[in-house]
Amino acid sequence: MSVAYQIVVCGGIVPDPLQTLEPVAGAAGPTLKNEMMLPAVLDPWAWHALFEAAHLAKSAPGSKVWLVSLGPKAKLQQVMMTVAQKAPFELIAIDGSASGFTEASEVAAVLAGAIKAIPGLDMSRLLVFGGWESASRGAGATMQIVGEMLGIVDQFQGVDKLTVGADGSIEILERIEGGKHQVSKCTGPPAVFGWATGSLPEPPNNPQVGMANMRGIMPALQKAGTSKVGAEGVTFASVSLPKQRRDTKIVKDLSTDEVARDIVSWVTNA
Repeated sequence: MSVAYQIVVCGGIVPDPLQTLEPVAGAAGPTLKNEMMLPAVLDPWAWHALFEAAHLAKSAPGSKVWLVSLGPKAKLQQVMMTVAQKAPFELIAIDGSASGFTEASEVAAVLAGAIKAIPGLDMSRLLVFGGWESASRGAGATMQIVGEMLGIVDQFQGVDKLTVGADGSIEILERIEGGKHQVSKCTGPPAVFGWATGSLPEPPNNPQVGMANMRGIMPALQKAGTSKVGAEGVTFASVSLPKQRRDTKIVKDLSTDEVARDIVSWVTNA
């Protein structure tokens, strides 16, 4: 049984991880030093979610993919120039903060509101994809809250693989503790999937797909609504980089057990 899915991918933008990120205390709360000057990329976990969504939509005729992204419009435009060439989607842009110093509940409320506002949204066909984690908003709770706000109870986090059965049911390979996986199954939409690494490689650039996407991306950016997200009522005592500590000791002829005991002793006394 073939189902034409409506797949919504929630994907924020983050500073390029190759840059030096230094937290500082700003007038409105914590921020990154020269944050607006840092080049941005689509969140790595959202990348996987978008690739998986595009692959699923291609295998299910009549399906459509939306990318809902919250971030400064100027940064979104910069990132979309690259993302647009990877997979076909319709952008829903929301002009707001992309800072990691925001509350997951506030971000989730904005994303859920944008999803509900999609014209012709059919909950019986809806699959919500997103990152299990995030390179900036790493609370690990945003996608769960989005699902709750949409009234979706079938939620799967740490997803590495998704397989649609002949009867329309969906089999999900999820990460669990101890480096293991579990296999779950749901009857079909609606459902929320928080992706880990997925199982697909990064698609090659496709200029034709990019040109088709950009025809919709630019108008979407121009009419993007503004949403204020932050950390209302939260006070940060300080923000700083983790302190580095390195103690070097060179020894020879120690057994494996002796090395292990030495490491445990160093960690427990640190």
